Amino acid sequence: MRPFWLAVGFLTTFPTPPLGEVRDGEMKAASAFYPAAGYLIGGVLALVAWLTAALPDGLQGAILLSVWLACTGLLHLDGLLDSADALLSMKPPAERLRILGDVYLGSFAFGVGFVVLLLKWQLLAAAPSPWSLLALPAVVRFALLLPMNLFPAARPEGLGARSREGRVVPAFLMALPALVAFPWVALAVIATMLLLAYWAAGRLGGGLSGDVYGMLVELGELAGLLVAVVWLG
Repeated sequence: MRPFWLAVGFLTTFPTPPLGEVRDGEMKAASAFYPAAGYLIGGVLALVAWLTAALPDGLQGAILLSVWLACTGLLHLDGLLDSADALLSMKPPAERLRILGDVYLGSFAFGVGFVVLLLKWQLLAAAPSPWSLLALPAVVRFALLLPMNLFPAARPEGLGARSREGRVVPAFLMALPALVAFPWVALAVIATMLLLAYWAAGRLGGGLSGDVYGMLVELGELAGLLVAVVWLG
């Protein structure tokens, strides 16, 4: 069960048993359970959506967004903000990599972060079905393994490098119910994340970083929500 708990501890704020130091290769093994961590997040979202169904749409959307951020500890949002500053800057790839490691946030981070959170809130206020909320985080966390395997690490010493070459086949089998239940959502998520990964890799000299993975998760979830609301109703 250690790879499962590592995935949960890495991707969520849910309590886990004491895990100690992460050994070489364990993060790759944990990637097989990324969709399982997604189902846990989705289960909480579905439950909250059901409990708050009688509230005004805007308030329900705000509560769902807050719970979503709390479940991930803002991990992916942090990656989105750092990636926005780096990828949108008019600098050479080496300088963009330096900006990725900067702890300070610039105007691109605030602008992109505000727009993404605003859009996510509005989509959640449109009351997507609890079933789609259950499935979406698992679909996104499976889809993340595709660019993790297709593109090299931008920095060999970063956390993104330790998590690369994830276990796609077992993760696919775990995510299969969500993929089958919402194929159009899954297609939108996978296409969005792969296209963004290709663009980001070009901006960083060919590779991806852990921050970019966080950006892909946030924007993949946004794309999936958009399809779930507009296409599925």
